[in-house]
Amino acid sequence: MKKAVKPLLLIAGGAMIMASCQKERSNVTGWNYNDRKNGGFEVVPYEEQETGPGLVFIEGGTFTMGRVEQDVTFDWNHVPRRVTVSSFYLDETEVRNLDYLEYLYWTARVFGANYPEIYTQALPDTLVWREKLAYNEPYVTYYLRHPAYRDYPVVGVNWLQASDFCNWRSDRVNEFILIREGILEFAPDQRDGQTFNTDRYLTGMKATTPYVGAVVQNIPSLNPDQETRMVRMEDGILLPKYRLPTEAEWEYASFGLIGNTIGERITDRRLYPWNGHAVRNPDERYLGQMLANYKRSNGDNMGTAGMLNDAGDITTPVYSYWPNDYGLYNMAGNVSEWVMDVYRPSSLTDDDDFRSFRGNVFTTQKRADDDPNLILVNEDSVLRDKDSNIVSIPGTIRSREVNLAYKEDKLDKRRNYKYADNISFKDGDGMSSIYYVDPTAQQPNKLMYEYGITSMLNDKARVYKGGSWKDRAYWMVPGTRRYLDQNQATAFLGFRCAMDRVGSPVGLGK
Repeated sequence: MKKAVKPLLLIAGGAMIMASCQKERSNVTGWNYNDRKNGGFEVVPYEEQETGPGLVFIEGGTFTMGRVEQDVTFDWNHVPRRVTVSSFYLDETEVRNLDYLEYLYWTARVFGANYPEIYTQALPDTLVWREKLAYNEPYVTYYLRHPAYRDYPVVGVNWLQASDFCNWRSDRVNEFILIREGILEFAPDQRDGQTFNTDRYLTGMKATTPYVGAVVQNIPSLNPDQETRMVRMEDGILLPKYRLPTEAEWEYASFGLIGNTIGERITDRRLYPWNGHAVRNPDERYLGQMLANYKRSNGDNMGTAGMLNDAGDITTPVYSYWPNDYGLYNMAGNVSEWVMDVYRPSSLTDDDDFRSFRGNVFTTQKRADDDPNLILVNEDSVLRDKDSNIVSIPGTIRSREVNLAYKEDKLDKRRNYKYADNISFKDGDGMSSIYYVDPTAQQPNKLMYEYGITSMLNDKARVYKGGSWKDRAYWMVPGTRRYLDQNQATAFLGFRCAMDRVGSPVGLGK
């Protein structure tokens, strides 16, 4: 893990030194930064974003998103379009069984006594391995928990569970950073609502239930009204949240075109995450070896005994085969992967050409009715409704969708959005529906997709990308796209996490 920040206490010490030297001044007022005598506005030393555990830096850029292969399904749902993806971070591999078992263990230990439903909701569906006319019971029993499969990608996880894992990972990584910097001490006895949560920690005393973990020492404050303070967003120490990648990010990272770029010229167009139009390695040292784990033809999952073509009857360990030019493993084959987007056939023609994404539901922190400065915290657990995207976990900040009914949201004065749910914008909302009859409605009925009547699409249909051990080579083309209800899971579908890159898109030295 690349360490791009200094220990917090050294930062605080550096701030004190700058305060004494009085070398750094405001360009707009002339007052000193980091000077306790004039109010103590702090400007801490900062280099660049630290690379979180397991992540690889993906330098962004422009590429042609969508079809680069024949549309054999005739869905016409991946029409080519040039888009730009910002730099971001992506997991080097798919999330493993071992990683998910760590999450399950933590969840059971922390919430198991009083909120067992949280652990139950996190459990993968191991029964996805069952087939009516196949003997797959060994995978039902052993695949998730047996150590022989610990480095294999976790499957049987639906979109909601994958998103919950990302949230859990965000808090555990940021908690470890604060422990590493000497702010917090290890607290393995955390239970229920007393667990560390990044958002709640950053609210400080503004939350109804502030974080009350084991604090070793806060950092010195230059504010003349206080001696010490908690870590803030302005310190640049805590990392952005782990999340699922967007469809555009996943597709861009999968191609790995950085390996074919000279200056601003992409020298070779790719069909797969490697050069050429074949799925075997052309290198003389590995001639003929499969470049990914996929199904070659009917009845051929791995080849002939003595020379298995991909050595994977089902999934394979996450570090199998060759990485692409970004250093990412299994961006073709092994398991398909969830992304953040809600599926619509026309997304590639409707979405913005910068950071394309469909699925925005804008929210804000929920505050007390009698005190708008007080942020509400979940005190107990509520089982997730089948249509909900968010599970209520004790100790997390409550949120609500922005709404015209709340004056503080000021939606009546906004130009860029007027309501919270923008999933069906241009494709499924009232304005885009042939049944649209009420132009005065704030949020007209979404009649474009009548789920279960004229369509299998609704706002819970999530995109998944890439081929799997169960797919033919066609689905290993990064531009292909499929969808599944966010509550469902399969034996060929896994995920990996992403993280936003803040600041420079290239990093130091470029």
